[in-house]
Amino acid sequence: MIISYFPKCGAVLALFVLNVGTLATSIAAVYEHAVMLPNRTETPVPKEEALLLMNRNIDVLEKAVKLAARQGAHIIVSPEVGTYGWVFTRETIYPYLEDIPDPEVNWIPCRDPPED
Repeated sequence: MIISYFPKCGAVLALFVLNVGTLATSIAAVYEHAVMLPNRTETPVPKEEALLLMNRNIDVLEKAVKLAARQGAHIIVSPEVGTYGWVFTRETIYPYLEDIPDPEVNWIPCRDPPED
């Protein structure tokens, strides 16, 4: 009786370990692409042009993320500056940035957008 009981316990334990092992497993994808930049990064661009470039880069990243997810990726890593690039000065990066209000300011951007 003890002999037949042991294999059953071993099988149940093995299935439990396999189940737990699959829960702790993830498939990751790392993606890098040629970021679309303005023609001259040393010259400031209008905010609208900056947003257009960032949206084009986001479109490329979105397609890559969807493809990786379809191929089974659970975690997808993209470049930190994949939406706007990296070759800027303090003055030329400004159109790509977003103002974040002081925490003491009671302002919700979605409800009260800035008047530019």
